[in-house]
Amino acid sequence: MGYYDDHMQSERTRSKKNRRRTGLAGLIGAVVGALIVMLAVPFLTDAGLFSNAAGEEEGTNTNTNENPTENKADGSEQTVNVTVNSDVTEAVDKVSNAVVGVFNLQETEFWQEEGAVVNKGTGSGVIYKVEGDSAFIVTNHHVIDGASQVEISLANENRIEAEIVGSDVLTDLAVLRIDAKHVDTVAEIGDSDSLRVGEPALAIGNPLGTNLSHTVTKGIISATERSIPVDLTGDGTPDWNAEVLQTDAAINPGNSGGALVNIKGQLIGINSMKIAQSAVEGIGFAIPTSVAIPVIHDLEEKGEVERPQMGVGIRSLSEIPSYHWQETLKLPADVESGVFITNVVTGSPAANAGLKQYDVITAVDGKEIADGHDLRKYLYTEVKIGDTIKVTYYREGKKQSTDLKLTAQQDF
Repeated sequence: MGYYDDHMQSERTRSKKNRRRTGLAGLIGAVVGALIVMLAVPFLTDAGLFSNAAGEEEGTNTNTNENPTENKADGSEQTVNVTVNSDVTEAVDKVSNAVVGVFNLQETEFWQEEGAVVNKGTGSGVIYKVEGDSAFIVTNHHVIDGASQVEISLANENRIEAEIVGSDVLTDLAVLRIDAKHVDTVAEIGDSDSLRVGEPALAIGNPLGTNLSHTVTKGIISATERSIPVDLTGDGTPDWNAEVLQTDAAINPGNSGGALVNIKGQLIGINSMKIAQSAVEGIGFAIPTSVAIPVIHDLEEKGEVERPQMGVGIRSLSEIPSYHWQETLKLPADVESGVFITNVVTGSPAANAGLKQYDVITAVDGKEIADGHDLRKYLYTEVKIGDTIKVTYYREGKKQSTDLKLTAQQDF
């Protein structure tokens, strides 16, 4: 046992001595390594090795609007400019200068100076074409409605007078013309039919007037084929269904007539606050380019959109008390929808076809007509000027039909 204890004690002593030597060697190695690093840092910095590594790390955050600083050799600071760039900013830069302000100027009796005008409304517009000495702008009909003079505010804030080429109340579109010498940017027309729900959309316009000109709001395409009832006469009854794009990009008063663009900066719609006036927050509407372009071409060439007409005034059965259906119009009990004729224009297609006041139209070319909107939609989208249609109607309780040849519409 004695030998064992003495032997173990001797081993412990040697182990402690070895650990001391190892620890001392490690400490000396760490000190030497630190000295080497300290001596090497200036040479590595001068060689740019540390700055490159830092630049790679910072490169992941280059899309920022901050202005960081760096120390110069003399201890002073200098500003480092960081470039902010993205698909959104590129799209806005591409089309922004093609968006203009539109001012509806009207004469007023409150001015003593004869011929003086005041601003009655402000909207937006988009320069979409330059041809010869003329540049063409699309906006909303309601933006320039009733104007005795129209002025345009360009991207550089210069205001110039514009000529009204034509407008269309049904689609709420209008075309203006200015001198091409004022224009340096024209919007590229995109394909609204190829849009997908969920893709980005940018609205550019002048909400609330010139103080907020060229405001950009960002959202998505919420729906591509919305049909929205529109009251054109102000009587509370829808006269037409507008085919529109729905977006959650903010569209406010003053945005009407402005641009809705895709992420490529292409024009895909004309914003309309009139259509969206009863909508809740987060729902805006724009007239798609697929609908707008044919109307724009008609307005350029003719100043109006020519549509076929029958030459009658109409009201829907739903607009009058039901007891008039049998008592006044003499309708059978099973007829519950249709339009009745309030007047027939002398020499019109309707007059030539033998239609009379209080006739009730229930079908055209075999397609049921439930109300005035149905009849207008069929005339304006399914047939054209010069076509002959078959009109089914009731007179004094008897069902009849007649052929009617459509002519160009004279007045809406």
